[in-house]
Amino acid sequence: MKHGPNIATVSALAGDPARANILTALIGGQALTANELALEAGVTAPTASGHLARLLDGGLVAVAKQGRHRYYRLANPDIAAALESLMTIAELTDRPRTRLGPKDPALRRARVCYDHLAGELGVALFARLCDTNAIALSGGDIRVTPSGEAQFFRVGIDVGALRQAKRPICRSCLDWSERTPHLAGSLGTALLNHIFAAGWATRLPGTRIVRFTPAGERAFASWPAAVGPIEMAERASAA
Repeated sequence: MKHGPNIATVSALAGDPARANILTALIGGQALTANELALEAGVTAPTASGHLARLLDGGLVAVAKQGRHRYYRLANPDIAAALESLMTIAELTDRPRTRLGPKDPALRRARVCYDHLAGELGVALFARLCDTNAIALSGGDIRVTPSGEAQFFRVGIDVGALRQAKRPICRSCLDWSERTPHLAGSLGTALLNHIFAAGWATRLPGTRIVRFTPAGERAFASWPAAVGPIEMAERASAA
């Protein structure tokens, strides 16, 4: 007798080429209409509606109605992380694809993965947070260190407030283009929001691409800076 969740059902839902294209189109965190997803999947609108009904029943997507339109998105960040991992496997096992022009290198450089930063710069940020002891890895878990909490507080990210939410603060997400982790979870979302709020980068409309300005990339390369023991003591006394 088999035990545990039945992965065959989920695999069958994601395994259809049209449904795979629909799910991939939603990995950027944007909500799209059925007609928009039909174009992404390369199928007719009625066919896309049938696929979306199956994805809804399977719990992989969610829908919200606004006016005359219904907008679909991935049901939760865990699904985005799973899709990113599948893309990594596909990259390893598929025949190499032809590069499609400047957008493809840009997508590999920096992109949105649901609601956090991915690509070369996302992986670099994860490594920098580890190197500066802002986060610490223990087995499969990631935790924010006291030094890291002070670093994030200094740029307006309150880790204590993030702890009040049900969502994990830190999670690793395997990057499909770099094949090494980037940071997901509520902290990953907060960091990406800070990047946008600081004006360092913008998201190209209708894509997952995150484009940094030259000045923004320079600022990002040394951010967040490590916090010394004096600053940590000041942070603790102010709390």
